[in-house]
Amino acid sequence: MSELASTDPITTLEVDRANIGTTRLITEEQRALEAGQVRLSIDRFAVTANNITYAVFGDMLGYWDFFPTTSAAWGRVPAMGWATVTESNVEGIAVGGRYYGWFPMASAVTFTATVTPDGFRDDGAHRVDHASVYRSYVGMDADAMYPDSDEGMDGSIDDAEDRHALLRGLALTGFLAEEFFADGGGTDEAYFGASRVVVLSASSKTALGFADRARRRGGKARGGVEVVGVTSAGNREMVESTDLYDLVVTYDEVERIETSGGTVSIDMAGNPAALRAVHEHFGDGLAYSMTVGRSHHDAEPPTREPLAGPEPKMFFAPSEVSRRAKQWGRDEYGDRCADSIKSFAKASQSWLTVEQRTGADGAQSAWADVHSGTVAPSIGLVVVQDSPHGRP
Repeated sequence: MSELASTDPITTLEVDRANIGTTRLITEEQRALEAGQVRLSIDRFAVTANNITYAVFGDMLGYWDFFPTTSAAWGRVPAMGWATVTESNVEGIAVGGRYYGWFPMASAVTFTATVTPDGFRDDGAHRVDHASVYRSYVGMDADAMYPDSDEGMDGSIDDAEDRHALLRGLALTGFLAEEFFADGGGTDEAYFGASRVVVLSASSKTALGFADRARRRGGKARGGVEVVGVTSAGNREMVESTDLYDLVVTYDEVERIETSGGTVSIDMAGNPAALRAVHEHFGDGLAYSMTVGRSHHDAEPPTREPLAGPEPKMFFAPSEVSRRAKQWGRDEYGDRCADSIKSFAKASQSWLTVEQRTGADGAQSAWADVHSGTVAPSIGLVVVQDSPHGRP
């Protein structure tokens, strides 16, 4: 047994699939590794509104299948972060190696691993049907997106890792969505000919990542698209402070937005009433309506009444990963992602404060707070282990 291996039981947060605000902690004894398996101690992972979205769409998009449970009534929600290999029965995956990817909200996890050029892939039978981006783990030493120390407050690499745990996956979705609009979904008509993009749930981290890219591309002041953020009254000040939007309005102020010049919308909220207000305001002047997430997980479900304007279309990031990697080539794709994420993480120092929670109890409290909507958008929750294997 390696010096990093531990015989401590593994504690995992599970979510009631029928009532996702309810959680429980499950403790299981470790089992001996089989051939082809590795075990990792999970150092840190982020808990955001996106994780709540994974639970909301767990059946539709297969998120419950990532990490199976022994009870069909309970599920394990994936979270993004870092983990350290503590035991390995796979040649090419060394004990002590650290990897970024999707993990359960747990103290440790076991994978059936296949070595890849930049890390490994989980080839457990329950995951082979998932997109490779969801089951790939990149080694710290091969990670083009691994943070530089200046991405953390006061040059702290721990803070930089926390910010990447919170922002990397969401910023990547925002980056890909903005690139989709930039080439008109492959039509080469930038933003489908529109001069404005309306961003619902503008305080969400995915929305901020999208807005960051749109502003860097041009923004209204430099002849690009006008980036309009729509948010709640309580989050308005924070959203305006990021300086990522040309205009910020609240949900009851959508009618203030100009309609001339054509508009596209991107919906992170998943709130049917908010989306309907946008469609009614712009009507056929809405060139494209994209839906990404559901940060408003407790919103009323949509009605069957059709919306004015175009039918909203779901954005599936893994499909865009494949399209862009083929179009740009793997190396250029990686470089563009790294540039986007690193700049966004560094800029987040001005508006995002990281708050750490510790251990299983910390994971449970983080889930409860994010689910209840009591975490301000300027706060990011990261769960760290009180373990010698992690960086904290």
